[in-house]
Amino acid sequence: SGKTLKELELTQDTIAEPTGFAMQCRVTTEDPSQDFRPDTGTISVFRLPTGMGIRLDDGPGFPGAKITPHYDSLLVKITAKARTRREAAAKLIRALREFRVRGVMTNKSFLLNVLENEQFLDGVVDTGFIAANPYLMAPLRERDRAQKMLKYIAEVVVNGTPKELGAVGEAPATVDPLIPEITDSGRPKSKSLKAIFDEQGPEAFAKAVRSNKGLLVTDTTWRDAHQSLLATRLRTVDMLNIAPQTRVALANAYSLENWGGATFDVCMRFLRECPWDRLADLREAVPDIPFQMLLRGANAVGYTSYADNVNYEFCKMAKETGMDVFRVFDSINYIENMKLGIDCVGAAGGIIEGTVCYTGDVSDPKRGQYDLEYYLNFVRQLEALGIHVLAIKDMAGLLKP
Repeated sequence: SGKTLKELELTQDTIAEPTGFAMQCRVTTEDPSQDFRPDTGTISVFRLPTGMGIRLDDGPGFPGAKITPHYDSLLVKITAKARTRREAAAKLIRALREFRVRGVMTNKSFLLNVLENEQFLDGVVDTGFIAANPYLMAPLRERDRAQKMLKYIAEVVVNGTPKELGAVGEAPATVDPLIPEITDSGRPKSKSLKAIFDEQGPEAFAKAVRSNKGLLVTDTTWRDAHQSLLATRLRTVDMLNIAPQTRVALANAYSLENWGGATFDVCMRFLRECPWDRLADLREAVPDIPFQMLLRGANAVGYTSYADNVNYEFCKMAKETGMDVFRVFDSINYIENMKLGIDCVGAAGGIIEGTVCYTGDVSDPKRGQYDLEYYLNFVRQLEALGIHVLAIKDMAGLLKP
């Protein structure tokens, strides 16, 4: 200790020539053409580069990430190592061109312009470099062909060929399906559940269900079945065409699930129909079987929480238009979200079917918090809120007999 660099033989003439170069780019969600103003949005595509001599130090980037103005705009640091400065720059250029980000602006165009600048590659830049080369701010014109193609394919698969493009391919088959004849002989001679509800209210309906000796069925063809299999694209006219047969074949059913869930917004956004007209028309076609809908608690039939008065008026209008059974549901059994929905249905005079979502295995006490006592406590809370019917939602098929 205490020796000078010269005494340690660490002088400039004894330092070996560099045998490699490393260069780093910081990719940020900033727009160079707007004086590097931070951009915001949701990342739809995020694909990182890789390869020999490339190191990544990534940040908050991933598909679905929401980029807000209240965070560090850095997405990833890309470092390249090579034998020469130009080779390191070439590796960075390759990596940046492979890097895909969609949904927000980035400074990738600026980085590429700098890395391809001869003055920069020669290492003779100064603090006036950017001002002397304004073209460095020019945006990158990416065509985004893959995402456009995927979006088009998805649109055609789900919604069919756009009408403005004209008819393509072969015409639809002209063969009419064979529709079985259904007679009225199977209709119940006793008072239906719908009549009991209309005349005596939801409590009497629940009592009649409990006292029923046979199995009661909820048919989901008009709601969850086509929501799961056909992206909720069954039209009102399709339902009305089979309504007479449905009315006879399912006369003894507990309910017909035909509304709520995604049917409401799909009617308006894709089918260009009125969901209220659908409910009213189906009620007229099938007047004597209870109708059932899915209600997402305070979210009603949308994807965000709505004001209390909106939920109350919605349930009131749904009941008046023809709805009977409201299956109130929350995907994580959040009782606070369900309370408002239950209160709204009760105030409207509908049948409250409180739902418990099942997961785990209640027969195994080692399966964590979702044991038998968890579900019993949750059901007790639902009962205290005044539900008329209890539904167990076992979407994964985990519940044992």
